[in-house]
Amino acid sequence: MKISELAEKMQLIPQSLPDPDREVEGFYAGDLLSWVMGRAQPDQAWFTIMSNVNVLAVATLVDLSAVILAEGVTLSEKDAESAREKGINVFTSDKSTYELCALAGELTR
Repeated sequence: MKISELAEKMQLIPQSLPDPDREVEGFYAGDLLSWVMGRAQPDQAWFTIMSNVNVLAVATLVDLSAVILAEGVTLSEKDAESAREKGINVFTSDKSTYELCALAGELTR
């Protein structure tokens, strides 16, 4: 599924959308950056509440299709601009990580 389709179905709010046609091949949820670096897979969308420049570094390192910030968390404008420059799709949602994971599970059945 394309990230733009996922965003529409999950009602995600884009903060950076330089690659709306990027495919999503799965999902990962976690907030410990080193854990995500070692376990998330390329082309997954990552659910987290972390919102700093290190999140962008992990997204780039792992080659994630998107970062989805839960619970109304947002990037600073500076970090959102950096995400756009680096080609990283970033969304925000008022839903909890659990709610987002449950919804992602429903969409992939």
